[in-house]
Amino acid sequence: MPASKNHRLARPETLTAIGIILVAAGFLIPTFDMRAISALLPATMLIGLILLSLLLLLSDQRKAGAGEEAKPMTGSPKRVIGAFLLIVAYALATDFIGFYVSTAATIPLVAWIFGYRNPLGLLIATVIVTGTIWAIFDFGMSQDFPTGRFWES
Repeated sequence: MPASKNHRLARPETLTAIGIILVAAGFLIPTFDMRAISALLPATMLIGLILLSLLLLLSDQRKAGAGEEAKPMTGSPKRVIGAFLLIVAYALATDFIGFYVSTAATIPLVAWIFGYRNPLGLLIATVIVTGTIWAIFDFGMSQDFPTGRFWES
């Protein structure tokens, strides 16, 4: 394989898109064994993620075909690592203190960390997002979210 082909597939956005597609497809497979109503949200989100990643892949490969130089994925690796750690902390919080409590704490925390400092705006966004999730899934579809190990014992 020519060196130009290797370089084209080793572009950061291409590698990211391929990685996201593989991971999302791996998480999508178990949804086939779930009840339809329970699988609806995760399957829809994962399929959407795969489609968006395909668009990223196609876009980056077009840029590569046009000879455009690949840009580094981030100018701030600490922010990327911090965002990843926030995701891990949110997943652990959901397991221990439940979905609604951890979501209500995480939304303003993430917004604050990324520079949004208006307390009223943070409160409104938290109420809207958490309330919408509750209205659609708990109230509308009768789906229960994790309540957390802390509250169960």
